[in-house]
Amino acid sequence: MSPESSLDCPDYLIIGTVCQDLTDKGFVVGGTVAYSGLTARNLGCRTAAITSFAEDFAFEERLPGIEVIRQPSPVTTTYQNIYVNGQRQQFVRAVASDIDNALVPDAWKRARIVHLGPLVQEVSASVIELFPDALIGITPQGWMRQWDESGRVTPTHWNPPSHTLRRAKALILSEEDVGGDLDVVAEYASLVEILVLTSGWKGSSVYWNGQITYVPTRSTREVDPTGAGDIYAAAFLVRLVESDDPLAAAHFANLVASCSVERVGIDGIPTRQEIAQCREINRLSKMSCQG
Repeated sequence: MSPESSLDCPDYLIIGTVCQDLTDKGFVVGGTVAYSGLTARNLGCRTAAITSFAEDFAFEERLPGIEVIRQPSPVTTTYQNIYVNGQRQQFVRAVASDIDNALVPDAWKRARIVHLGPLVQEVSASVIELFPDALIGITPQGWMRQWDESGRVTPTHWNPPSHTLRRAKALILSEEDVGGDLDVVAEYASLVEILVLTSGWKGSSVYWNGQITYVPTRSTREVDPTGAGDIYAAAFLVRLVESDDPLAAAHFANLVASCSVERVGIDGIPTRQEIAQCREINRLSKMSCQG
């Protein structure tokens, strides 16, 4: 039996483990559930998460305004980034329990947007079948990672069942996720209606209707790019529902994500006011192009 929830039906449901990053200053909140979830909340969505973490994580305090159903776990997923000669080495220090599909309440199966955001292969792709009417977006980074006994993370090729991607509306991934291999991108693009490849400060490319369209972003002063891809994903999916236009969604998502890199960590998630400014910039830009 599915668990009960106080939220009848969310606008934006994200499924994946929350994460804490181990830094020199202690633990900080990270991961797709945090960055995408809070962005969706700030975009005005009734936001919910089905996730996995230990009892001491204090989800409601750290991620207020997001309804949560928790997979019990003895630990919270923990990452550590170590930089050697300017190159990042990523380690998994703890892995929370996998998320059971049975956690999805019946009411939440009617969510308007469902975002699958695995971090450590903790989400089963089969959960997609529970949402026949949702706009489904996938950020597959957690299905594209493996780690050894020391926790050292390395890329691995993701071989999704073709029906999984055909059920999804949009697949959003980064150049880093695929190691810059555009053949892999083309392979995935052939299986999904919309694929978005993000390229950091360079912007993003939308694969749609057999064409590839580059969408530039605005110049900005980058302080910390952490979470920008997850912020982009939430903004893209919400705007896609509003506009039914992948290119307009990419343009808007670029603007929102560009705001995020100007501050450190979770503090970089754009506020409601900043998002309103992005919407106005987006509107004026469209008017300029039409003129």
